[in-house]
Amino acid sequence: MATWGDLVAYVRASYDVIRDEDDELRVRISYDDRRAQVVVIAREVLDRKEEWVQIATPFARIDQVDLQEVLAEIGNTIVVGGAALMGEHLVLRHSLPLVNLDINEFVDPLELVTGSAELLEEQFTGRDDY
Repeated sequence: MATWGDLVAYVRASYDVIRDEDDELRVRISYDDRRAQVVVIAREVLDRKEEWVQIATPFARIDQVDLQEVLAEIGNTIVVGGAALMGEHLVLRHSLPLVNLDINEFVDPLELVTGSAELLEEQFTGRDDY
């Protein structure tokens, strides 16, 4: 898989796509405990030449949590991805170059980032908003 189009085709066939735009897909991943997590899969272009895919999923609003406590938890437990502020939301995100991307190099981080965000959301907000 080396192009955005290839990745989009794979995601459409494999996941519950709830929004589909040219450079962005939103996917709902459901869990056995009836919780779900929405993840944004977006095409990014680095230096106007290299295509990357960014996986980002919100897990809390900044005003809902103690930021220092959340960042400490992420630092101690998260293997893939990092925390970022996007507007009023805290997200976990991870980026990968598309060139020569193998499917497991996408699926594994997607599952890790999304699952980790789901756990953080439950731990820090007690809700299932995203």
